[in-house]
Amino acid sequence: MYSQIASNKRKTILLMIGFVGFIGALAWLMSEALGRPSFVWLAVVFAVGYALFSYFASAKMALALSGAKPVTKAQAPKLYRTVENLAITAGLPMPKVYVINDPAPNAFATGRDPQHAAVAATTGLLEMMDDSELEGVIAHELSHVGNYDIRVMSIVIALVTIVSLLADFFLRWSFFGGSDDDEGGSSGAVFAVIGLVMALVAPLVATLLQLAVSRRREFLADASGVLLTRYPDGLARALAKIGGYAKPMRHANTATAHLFIANPLGGRGIGAGVAKLFSTHPPVEARIARLKEMETSA
Repeated sequence: MYSQIASNKRKTILLMIGFVGFIGALAWLMSEALGRPSFVWLAVVFAVGYALFSYFASAKMALALSGAKPVTKAQAPKLYRTVENLAITAGLPMPKVYVINDPAPNAFATGRDPQHAAVAATTGLLEMMDDSELEGVIAHELSHVGNYDIRVMSIVIALVTIVSLLADFFLRWSFFGGSDDDEGGSSGAVFAVIGLVMALVAPLVATLLQLAVSRRREFLADASGVLLTRYPDGLARALAKIGGYAKPMRHANTATAHLFIANPLGGRGIGAGVAKLFSTHPPVEARIARLKEMETSA
């Protein structure tokens, strides 16, 4: 379990470095194509500003888009006590607790850090899970909090949006504005072609990087959650029930899909071929298999 956590942390760090480097390279190519070196600095300033906005506002936006409502211990005693007990065990501040009125079993965590975290679960999850299965799900979500996944994914979403906006700006500039530098000759034309290709491909590459980071985070949270409960079978059974539910959530949204413990869009069968690249989550079967390996080794 510890080796699984260490491996996923290393791979996620490399993916994040690659993401930032990709944005830098994209901005430089666009600045060369446009003949405006200052574009790189403008892109950096914009990227930092948008990332800060996402850092502070992403949690409220995710909860609102999901239709989550805050609850007290009296309103949802089972969920509240489970979150409270596991937060104490993990040494984390008590997060705010939310419930989503939806029959589909699912849950997610959000917030910029453990001190500003929130955990949300659907009514379907609370009805379907027994105590050990609910503990497995909540331990998974609190692991996202403890591992700062909630912060990482907020930043990744911001980076993906920045790449898409930069690409859109460059394409519009190319078609309607163009470069003011006519002295670049063949090298300028080459940069313009490269920049145009990058602008077309960049949003796809950025999305694939986002999904890769999201999938790594899910494997890491599974392993960390098991460390917290010391009971891999609870989470494995919960994932089997969640994976067997065919219908999507009522408030499913592509912008927040990566936050949930399982794909809320109802993507059964995703996990083979090209479709796997565009999945926000690893296949449930693969996650259960890893949990079974942990149970055997334990």
